[in-house]
Amino acid sequence: MYGFYRVASAINKTTIANPNQNAKEVISLLKNAYTQEVSIVVFPELTLTGYSASDLFFNQLLLREQNSSLFYILEESRDISTVAIIGIYILDKNRLYNSAVIIQNGKILGAVPKIYLPNKKEFYEKRQFVSGKGIKDTTISLLGQKIPFGVDLLFSYKDILFGVEICEDLWAVIPPSLLMASSGANLIFNLSASNELIGKAEYREELVRTESARCMGAYIYSSSGVGESTTDTTFGGHGIIAEYGSTLVQTKRFSMQNELITADIDIEKLNWLRLNDSSYCDSDIKPFRTIEFNSTPQISRLNRYINPKPFVPPIDEEKHKRCEEITNIQSYGLIKRMSSAYIKRAVIGISGGLDSTLALLSTHKAFEIMGWNRKDIIAITMGGFGTTTRTKNNAINLCKKLGVTLREVDIRDISLKEFELIGHNREELSVTYENVQARARTSILMNTANRENGLVIGTGDLSEIALGWSTYNGDHMSAYGLNSGIPKTLIKYVIEYYKSNSKIANIIDDILNTPISPELLPHQDNKITQKTEDIIGSYELHDFFLYHFIKYGAKPSKILFLATLAFKEYNRKTIKKWLKVFLKRFFTQQFKRSCMPDGVKVGTVSLSPRADWRMPSDANMDIWLDELVKY
Repeated sequence: MYGFYRVASAINKTTIANPNQNAKEVISLLKNAYTQEVSIVVFPELTLTGYSASDLFFNQLLLREQNSSLFYILEESRDISTVAIIGIYILDKNRLYNSAVIIQNGKILGAVPKIYLPNKKEFYEKRQFVSGKGIKDTTISLLGQKIPFGVDLLFSYKDILFGVEICEDLWAVIPPSLLMASSGANLIFNLSASNELIGKAEYREELVRTESARCMGAYIYSSSGVGESTTDTTFGGHGIIAEYGSTLVQTKRFSMQNELITADIDIEKLNWLRLNDSSYCDSDIKPFRTIEFNSTPQISRLNRYINPKPFVPPIDEEKHKRCEEITNIQSYGLIKRMSSAYIKRAVIGISGGLDSTLALLSTHKAFEIMGWNRKDIIAITMGGFGTTTRTKNNAINLCKKLGVTLREVDIRDISLKEFELIGHNREELSVTYENVQARARTSILMNTANRENGLVIGTGDLSEIALGWSTYNGDHMSAYGLNSGIPKTLIKYVIEYYKSNSKIANIIDDILNTPISPELLPHQDNKITQKTEDIIGSYELHDFFLYHFIKYGAKPSKILFLATLAFKEYNRKTIKKWLKVFLKRFFTQQFKRSCMPDGVKVGTVSLSPRADWRMPSDANMDIWLDELVKY
């Protein structure tokens, strides 16, 4: 399903040194995973014996019973296509190896030995086991099967390529997972037995989450539960599934019952991220043996939250911190530009809309940081045929409260004269009618900047840039595009950040509640008639499209699929309609992006032609539209 695969972390009820009982719990969890359409499930370290069996590992009977229990699992799982990763210990050439065995449909696909054996404080694995470091190109005999054995194994099916490491391997200076990931593994599974100490759970979760980011993949972790021995330490049972730096789900520790957590991983997205990362592509590819496995259960319904506002922090507590960081990026970017150009004045067009409000607030913050005179911020309102009293008053009042220099210019006479000069009928409300006003405003800003030795601050945002929703050489142009890295859905939250200034809180509230409009067409009874989102569609939809199209290179059909899950207020037909609009505008308006002014990058998605996005202005869109039509 669009590159999604379901994975699981299982923690079985453990009975120390009783492989038969443990095997029954494994089968119960494995069947549960299969029922839930899980492709791959990982169990804790030394699943069948318990990690804390200690010197009992030297006993012949325990080894025999473990292997017998593994045979039972194989027999019971012949009709289960879910891949299971189970912890066992293996005897080979008179050495014991703490290992993971990978099984599917009653067959052993391979076995991976642990490399790094902890031998400190409460851990003393070298007493019983030997490191598997250096074991490559090797096969062993296990339960009558000749199976691949070594630290050079990866397992493959379609988009999936997974590797396995065991407990301490993750805690090493150079974890094996990094070598696996650089060689293509997009899923890493870890069988662990990590005991509980104060603060260790938080560190463990952070370690797993961080490793998923470093590997640019997903990391699935399963650690032994409370059934392990408590002679000297306690095990809580910690399952964690992380994807590219984000923890998707984790277990509640200290459960007396079996635990199974699942998550749907976007393998297609992970693979695309790597294609776009030069440091990943420059990493060494190591010689791994690739073991093919069979088809796994397919997801019938995606069980994953799709954020409808991917540019906006999902947790409220993070929003204030994120907004503060954004305004700092904007402000210090502007400070550097003005200082380098030896310019002390900023010139900005202020309309009472979202974009110009944020640009003005961040410019004001930059001047406060540097102790510059805020009167050197020249804010100009330029009323036209569509300007309403509401937006004009908000612009004027905001400027007065901030103490900047305010100038009012009426562009209607200039526009009428231009209509006359080019022979345009003033009653014809065409794109010419609108663009003459937009260019008149930009001309006033540019000429004012020349006169005042100032810098024209661009107000256009990332969403408008993506859609080409600007007038070429009008509001499209400035000396520095302060908002060019911020999409519309995020701008609202950043503006709210400034509400902490009580003097302007009421003004900001009204600006946030004002319909988005260029106010270029005549109003009716002083009310906005030209509403942008009625014309081009909802910005929250377009921002969603933009995020997945640019960041993950998603196909239109996948974007449509994800959007139908993310937005309950729009039906599929409506989403598809606006996605088509997005694609058409994104392709046809590239020529505006090819010559857009400098502007500070804020997030991971940017459309600067000098940095993040390079595209020919005459690229053909047909294959994208055709792909969307099929779905």
